Amino acid sequence: MRVTFADATFWVAVVCCVVAQVAILRSVFAARGPVGGTPGAAMPPMRRGLEVIWAVVPALGLALVLALTWRAIRPDPAAAPPAAETSLT
Repeated sequence: MRVTFADATFWVAVVCCVVAQVAILRSVFAARGPVGGTPGAAMPPMRRGLEVIWAVVPALGLALVLALTWRAIRPDPAAAPPAAETSLT
């Protein structure tokens, strides 16, 4: 398999996106301390759930965009034009 510039650029972008998204998800799921510096005040469960949703939904959207981009930059062998046939008649 031949690696093209587009392939290499795509995979570098994927690695950057994955590293960034893992950091975002890690910060969302990490244990939280008190909110506002007041002891004993924790994040309300409803707000915590919304924060998780706002971190996971974009991650899924990003995965879809990367999958569609990969599909777009890869040539489809079935769509390749047929080889020119030469006739001796």
